[in-house]
Amino acid sequence: MISQNHMKTNKAFAKRLKISRNGKITSRKPGQNHFNAKEARNTQMAGNRTQKITLTSKVKQRYIKFK
Repeated sequence: MISQNHMKTNKAFAKRLKISRNGKITSRKPGQNHFNAKEARNTQMAGNRTQKITLTSKVKQRYIKFK
């Protein structure tokens, strides 16, 4: 049984993140899913790159489950 103080992982947010072996948190840049045909090639390619996310320990504890 789960205690009252247990905080659940925010699954929708956690699925968008990838945690590396060293503990770095990366995600894709937002807003690059479709309608990219008219964008400059540099803008299109920039959307494919991942970005590093820095979260405070309080936010990590709230949204991401660590083993």
